[in-house]
Amino acid sequence: MARAVNVADLVRIHAQDRPDDVAVVDVPQGTTLTWSLLDERVDSLANGLSAAGLVAGQRVAFALVNGATLVTTYLAAARAGVVAVPMNPRSATGELVRMLADSSSRLVVADATTATSVRSAVGGLQDALEGADAQLRRRNPVPVLAVDGVRALPGEHRFDDLAAATDRRVVSPGDRENLAVVLYTSGTSGRPRGAMLSHRALLSNIDQVASIEPAPTRGDDVVLGMLPLFHIYGLNAVLGQVLAQGARIVLVDRFDADQTLRDVAGHAVTNLPLAPPVVAAWAGLPAAAELLSGVRIVLSGAAPLDPDLRRLFVETSGVPVEHGYGLTETAPVVTSTLSSRARAAGRRAEPAGVGGPVPGVEIQVRDAAGSVLLDDPGQIWVRGDNLFSGYWPDGQGGPGSDGWWATGDVGLVDRDGDLVLVDRLRELVVVNGFNVYPTEVEEVVAELPEIAQVAVVGAPDETTGEAVVAFVVGTADEDGTTTPAELVDLVRAHCEHRLARYKLPREITVVEGLPHSATGKVAKGRLRAQARRALLGLT
Repeated sequence: MARAVNVADLVRIHAQDRPDDVAVVDVPQGTTLTWSLLDERVDSLANGLSAAGLVAGQRVAFALVNGATLVTTYLAAARAGVVAVPMNPRSATGELVRMLADSSSRLVVADATTATSVRSAVGGLQDALEGADAQLRRRNPVPVLAVDGVRALPGEHRFDDLAAATDRRVVSPGDRENLAVVLYTSGTSGRPRGAMLSHRALLSNIDQVASIEPAPTRGDDVVLGMLPLFHIYGLNAVLGQVLAQGARIVLVDRFDADQTLRDVAGHAVTNLPLAPPVVAAWAGLPAAAELLSGVRIVLSGAAPLDPDLRRLFVETSGVPVEHGYGLTETAPVVTSTLSSRARAAGRRAEPAGVGGPVPGVEIQVRDAAGSVLLDDPGQIWVRGDNLFSGYWPDGQGGPGSDGWWATGDVGLVDRDGDLVLVDRLRELVVVNGFNVYPTEVEEVVAELPEIAQVAVVGAPDETTGEAVVAFVVGTADEDGTTTPAELVDLVRAHCEHRLARYKLPREITVVEGLPHSATGKVAKGRLRAQARRALLGLT
């Protein structure tokens, strides 16, 4: 296969080698694209972006649900040499304003589900810039809106018109270091920042994952595209592998436990990339084994996967589940259980953690002084061609001159070379100078059968510096006899028996559910804000 320099080159390669094979199935829209048709549409939209005035290096944002429109927009941006800015279609208007302003996007694409919020965001940005000086307005243009599936208002583009431009063959820019995507991190632990990913970073990680033996995705796979494509996991670990292997992606725009299972069976899906909440929803379902009988592998990512949940899913479905570790800034895959060195050596059937580094990626665990640790927790550092180019716009926070980058995650490398995650460094709670890892407290609380979910955060405290705060969700109580106060007492007593005094939760709050990001991570930033208000007596 020819070497790709631009992500969109992968489409052209398959359009030449397998033009009539199906590349994309858009289930909600009932649309099917072959590789040749996808290539033509990418050319047409790339020409349309140029006709709309975009030039190489400028940004085009999109707030789109999973579908053929998103895939085409992303690939057309790449082929035209402009930079894609994927945005969560469920973002609040204020969040959209910040991303549009921060990225200085010239065009933003919306669909029927997002047109109203994106129009409000564009209007809000316009209002904010009305009184600004000319230099600021030049630096932060108000983007033109292109809408798909709804009527265009005056001054807006119809997406179909942009996509109906000439299908004149477009030659992609030939520098792998060109910026491909600005991806805003989920922000569960702080204000989102735009990670700058070059074509080199995206293509390198695609190649690294494809080099795993056995490869997680094959050319004959039918891959479920349910994970959001505005997120790096869906965009590069899922869609990227489909593009690399010439597989087929079946796109759905939402998860429904029963309907999605039927979609898996109905479209003969063989490869299931999932987030842990989906694994939880399907584990133990009576229909799962039959409807997943054609699936050869489940790939879990984007959030930690509970080992007991994984075992339950495997036992009830009969489908193996592999998982790994990655970040937006690493495009995203760093480790995989498919790369487990312990498993490869035959010492363990199942890795203890998130597996070994994928080919071409190096990991180290270091202490605060920079010394490399083995079998002791420290900060995880990563090096590889898949690393990002720093944060938008000036590249701050990127890899050092030696290529190593500090992830902000805490883990340990065991004696087999496999990585075990411990916690987020920025989620570490320091009580009277002692480190408390929230996951340790969470694991203890989760031992109680009365607890369905738990999340632990830190909040400022005048006496100890920080205090441990736990949020818990109780299991279904059929007779309704356990009150929230009794649940708090139960958790507190259990923790006092199992944890050192400085690790004990100062506050325990019973909630109906925990907030989550789009990929299933607990949104601890929101919980920390709630904990701070509670400790200040504001709630």
